[in-house]
Amino acid sequence: MACAVRVRITFNVKNRGGLVPFHHQFLISEIFREILVENGDESFRNYTFYSFSGLKGQTRLSRNGLRYNSKKVTIVVSSVSEPFIRHLVSLILKENELRIADLYLEPELAEEEVSVSLDGESKFLCISPIVLLSPDSDSAKDFISPFSDDFSDYLFENTINRMSSFGIDVDSIPDVQKFQLLPDKDYLSKLKASNKKFARIYPGYYQGQKQEVRGYTFPFTLFAAPEVQAFVYTCGIGAMCCKGFGMLDVTNSNPVERTVPFLSKSELVSA
Repeated sequence: MACAVRVRITFNVKNRGGLVPFHHQFLISEIFREILVENGDESFRNYTFYSFSGLKGQTRLSRNGLRYNSKKVTIVVSSVSEPFIRHLVSLILKENELRIADLYLEPELAEEEVSVSLDGESKFLCISPIVLLSPDSDSAKDFISPFSDDFSDYLFENTINRMSSFGIDVDSIPDVQKFQLLPDKDYLSKLKASNKKFARIYPGYYQGQKQEVRGYTFPFTLFAAPEVQAFVYTCGIGAMCCKGFGMLDVTNSNPVERTVPFLSKSELVSA
């Protein structure tokens, strides 16, 4: 996966205080889909081997959602295909304005996150919720304990299937069957003590229809082959990653400090 890449896109906020729903992955997903369908290369219109984060910026909780008070916000997009990311990011930066709910954004620039080293044991945090099952499953909204074997089994099966679909010979990977996710017990205990949730029902688009799935957000340690670690870090973990679910980052690492220039709006305009 030498061409894998993660890119942080920065947007100027045109109306500070704009309101966005708490769960807005489906809104970003629809924007990306429309951009790819209307302006994109046909070979990338239905591309699925990528994921993205939610909007990151200074927010204030309100009754109806999040109010973004910062001058700038960011979205991280990541894929096993550098050509796809360059294509998508270029299209986004060429837009004069993007609207996410009641927040108006002007694309400014994109920076590449320098790759990190992953071995057989990595600590991750979720920058978008992990979804175990697609909406067409009868169990899509059921709660499954992250400490259960089923939780890891669903993620393993999904990951291996996606890697195979991408063209990776998973049988050639040493210890590919080694796969276990261990949640951060202390984090979950603190959430429980403060009556906060780590699992919620999220809206999402599936086969053109708005549906609901259960998503999970918590830090964890993943025991898996380095090749598997690299795939989920780059391409997301779980179901519906191309809809903005399952985006991960490594713990105890500031991605802002490990970025290099990728593309800017001014470069595209002057090109």
